[in-house]
Amino acid sequence: MSAPTESSPLTTPLQLTPLNALHIELGARMVPFAGYSMPVQYPAGLMAEHHHTRKAAGLFDVSHMGQLRLVGPDAAAAFETLIPVDVIDLPVGKQRYGLLLNDDGGIIDDLMFFNMGGSDPNEVGKRGGNIFVIVNGACKVGDIAHIRAKIGQRCEVITMPDHALLALQGPQAVTALARLAPGVEKLVFMTGGNFNVDTGTQKIDVFLTRSGYTGEDGFEISVHKDHAEALARALLAQPEVKPIGLGARNSLRLEAGLCLYGNDIDTTTNPVEANLLWAMQKIRRAGGAREGGFTGATKILSALADLTRASGQNGLSGTRKRVGLIAQERVPVRDHTELQDGSGNKIGEVTSGLLGPTIDEPVAMGYVDAAFSALGTQVVAMVRGKPVPMVVSAMPFVPTNYFRGV
Repeated sequence: MSAPTESSPLTTPLQLTPLNALHIELGARMVPFAGYSMPVQYPAGLMAEHHHTRKAAGLFDVSHMGQLRLVGPDAAAAFETLIPVDVIDLPVGKQRYGLLLNDDGGIIDDLMFFNMGGSDPNEVGKRGGNIFVIVNGACKVGDIAHIRAKIGQRCEVITMPDHALLALQGPQAVTALARLAPGVEKLVFMTGGNFNVDTGTQKIDVFLTRSGYTGEDGFEISVHKDHAEALARALLAQPEVKPIGLGARNSLRLEAGLCLYGNDIDTTTNPVEANLLWAMQKIRRAGGAREGGFTGATKILSALADLTRASGQNGLSGTRKRVGLIAQERVPVRDHTELQDGSGNKIGEVTSGLLGPTIDEPVAMGYVDAAFSALGTQVVAMVRGKPVPMVVSAMPFVPTNYFRGV
């Protein structure tokens, strides 16, 4: 190992979000995460925070995430060359999940993007002259450099380091937020827009979407850093809302069957084996009107063809697939635990695992040889040398509560 330098993780000071002082005031336990000092939990503890979010509303600071805009008449078409997703046809006012890929089809990052539309609808219309993008905090520097290098000549890539990001999640999130920003209740899952939040002492302009990372109804709110604390305090003043840390964020997302970048997906995994085919619209697949044309397309479309040929045969032996797992004993099965078949042969590894507070059972996700990926398949997790039986199970482990309209 080389000696530490001024830029090494050992000496580089952690960055602080605009809500850092508020976290400390609220008694948060702060930990390093993605180069930032972040709250992992508050005095109530992870379990209480998890259950509160499932029953009421929790407020998360996710300001470590990267926010950027892709601007220009060619922005949508340009962005579509980087991800295996339909960008061009995404209507104004709607959001979609995307996967940023490398030349081998590996996942550089997963992200969310929103079509904000252009100032001249006759010029850009639904083609997206103004695309808002959120990327993972640990990946944002590399993501932005990658995007700029690939499409920076076709559209402006505008970073937003002066903006914070808050997530309000839970079945009562809409009740709490609608008091301060009337009209948000009309949004449905994966839609959004510009709103004005009235805190009682000031009015704050925000951009928000009805989305999140917990499996619950809720909102992600982008706000200028100078107004982030006032917004957070106004939300926490609502009777439904309590502060929630990264610990509960992780347990909530795992119960919802949502991937954590760096654990469940990374540059060594591709969207096919990661079981993220739902994020690849048919228009970008073989036979689609805009087939391929994205980074890593040759390898991804080949993997898709292999999967199609193997349908009905439980996949191809030797390939792998991300699956959900439930332990048959009350033993939490953690990340990096080896998975075996009944004969002791290694068939995969757990990538995320814990005792699910809502389901009250040990849940996990991981990769197994495709021959063992069918629902109901029995596998064995080796926990500190002890075999723990697990069953391949459907995800999400807890039903999602996204609001799709009435």
